[in-house]
Amino acid sequence: MKKFKPTSPGRRQMAIVEYKGLTKTEPWHSLTIKLKSHAGRNSQGRITVRHQGGGNRRLYRLVDFGAGKLNIPAKVETVEYDPYRTAFISRVIYQTGERNYVLAAEGVKPGDEIVTAENAGLKNGNRLMLKNVPVGYQIFNIEMTPGRGGKIARSAGSSVEVSAQDGKYTTLKMPSREIRKVLSSGFATLGRVSNVENSLEVGGKAGRSRWLGVRPTVRGSAMNAVDHPYGGGEGKTQRGIKRPKTLWGKVTGGRKTRKKKKWSNKLIMERRKKK
Repeated sequence: MKKFKPTSPGRRQMAIVEYKGLTKTEPWHSLTIKLKSHAGRNSQGRITVRHQGGGNRRLYRLVDFGAGKLNIPAKVETVEYDPYRTAFISRVIYQTGERNYVLAAEGVKPGDEIVTAENAGLKNGNRLMLKNVPVGYQIFNIEMTPGRGGKIARSAGSSVEVSAQDGKYTTLKMPSREIRKVLSSGFATLGRVSNVENSLEVGGKAGRSRWLGVRPTVRGSAMNAVDHPYGGGEGKTQRGIKRPKTLWGKVTGGRKTRKKKKWSNKLIMERRKKK
């Protein structure tokens, strides 16, 4: 982590990830696209997601979350920053000459060789079938449905532990401590996602949030009674209602949102623990 001298109130607590280990290069042009910024608005121009807008201009990197080129070794060319995600990404070049962006595993550096194969070697960054991953290993970018690309454990520093191999299913222990099964014919990458220190970042000032496209969030208790269920009153007053509510009066914080008849319930062996 990079810390700063307290030359101003904004710098006093500021701590950011050091990017010394990243490759100083421009993103590969053919693997980037420009996404239109909607600032939280729908097709009618109405705000449907609050606190979005502004921010620095950025290019979206086309990251391959799938199995990639099977049985073709690839060399890691770069480890780069990605403005659209917390993890770092790697640009790899296959022996066929094709290039791709993939999620970078912790410890992987330029010059390393990785491969995607049904039974690849047990090396960080290699991608292999879940049924061939030994119990106790850490994995990330896991496919829930074979062939659909990785969906589980893609953010910075996250990983999932393989708990058991049971026929056509692999039992996984999730970061939330939930224990669930996934089809063992899906692919996953060995190791854990790069940029482990991301969770320790302290922005230091409101301006840093604005650079990231996050607009100010006003507390409900600071509003008038007409604008929010928590609003009104003299001075710093209590909430005044039994259950926490959103700006629109909907109950939140404690209400279960998962559907009772969701098809994947049968694959969850143990729900996540309450804090």
